[in-house]
Amino acid sequence: MRILVVEDERKVASFIRKGLMEELYVVDVAHDGEEGIKLASENDYDAIILDVMLPRKDGFHVLKDIRAAGNVTPVLMLTARGSMQDRVTGLDLGADDYLPKPFHFEELAARVRSLLRRAGTEKSTTLTCGDLSLDTVTHRAYRATKEIELTTKEYSLLEYLMRNKNRVLSRSLITQHVWSYSFDTESNIIDVYVKRLRKKITDDSEQLLIRSVRGVGYIMREPDEHDANEGDE
Repeated sequence: MRILVVEDERKVASFIRKGLMEELYVVDVAHDGEEGIKLASENDYDAIILDVMLPRKDGFHVLKDIRAAGNVTPVLMLTARGSMQDRVTGLDLGADDYLPKPFHFEELAARVRSLLRRAGTEKSTTLTCGDLSLDTVTHRAYRATKEIELTTKEYSLLEYLMRNKNRVLSRSLITQHVWSYSFDTESNIIDVYVKRLRKKITDDSEQLLIRSVRGVGYIMREPDEHDANEGDE
């Protein structure tokens, strides 16, 4: 999952970024309001962490601008000012949650997970597809009762696919959310990782959970009775 952090205090931004990356998120950082608007308009994020007190444009103006542009990405606002009016203003402008500074990272991470659950179809910390399950807290994957060992990138790829179950995901979208850079049409990195992931999560029935969509990308969906007999790229 890809998160944008808009925070002008560089130590705080670095602290948040490091913590989120340890939670296996892909993280971009902007240090002023205008840069935050630019990144939010150019990229597809799963959540935005937005400080109120920012140079060039404050967090309220950033939120107002991105909502006016039709951006519905969940937003968690941070503020050192704990007044009720600030919270009301942010929520009225379209913020989804509010966290006063100083805060413990554990609470911020929990609020981010809550935002992602609200935005997606899954309402628990466990994502499922058939008998494949992924615990987004412990970062463990299971096919039935058998645990699957995953690398960091394999986990990030599997989580993104499972959070978007039944949705066709282009290679460009996958690259942005899992690797945080623009898609290189000459690279086969997505295909390599999908092949590795398929090998790890396929059970004895050989029912495919990750299917290729020719010329577009991949989709994760529930297995059906024909999957074991159908070929795939």
